[in-house]
Amino acid sequence: MAKFYDQIDDRIQAFIDRQKMFFIATAPSGDDGSVNLSPKGYDSFRVIGPNEVAYLDLGGSGIETLAHVRQNGRITFMFCAFEGAANILRLYGTAEAVTFEEPGFAEKLALFPDFPKARAIITAKIHKCQDSCGWGVPFYEFKGERDQLVRVNAHRSDEEWAARRYESNAQSIDGLPGLIKPEGAE
Repeated sequence: MAKFYDQIDDRIQAFIDRQKMFFIATAPSGDDGSVNLSPKGYDSFRVIGPNEVAYLDLGGSGIETLAHVRQNGRITFMFCAFEGAANILRLYGTAEAVTFEEPGFAEKLALFPDFPKARAIITAKIHKCQDSCGWGVPFYEFKGERDQLVRVNAHRSDEEWAARRYESNAQSIDGLPGLIKPEGAE
């Protein structure tokens, strides 16, 4: 039986801290458009307070999460126990994003000191937490992080990296605006 909570307490945060991966779900407004569900790894999730979290968006092949967040703010994070006691945790919230050339980005990036380059930081106000049995989630053994996502950009200058982000992340698969170069950005 699922249980709901108004905030992230110590027990919920401890569960989050033990997980090696999580999932993010977003969708555009209306009846059309693609629901997006993305798996995430690395040390890229922070609990900021009982009702606030942050996610480090390192980039990738699509811009769905950012586009959906900017359109309507709806977001769900899901964590599954792949080892230990069975459990699934969902955090339901309203998100906002700040991208790498926007004001406030450096302060939020400070939450993730091991990552010098990131496309965006997504923060979310959490209004509901839910855990459920997770009995159908299989056991998996964590063997380590893949390094490709960090390594692919390590050799690029900041200028090359930024140009590539704007070029490849201009819009979502449904045509929503993705990364938009701020006025005055080089």
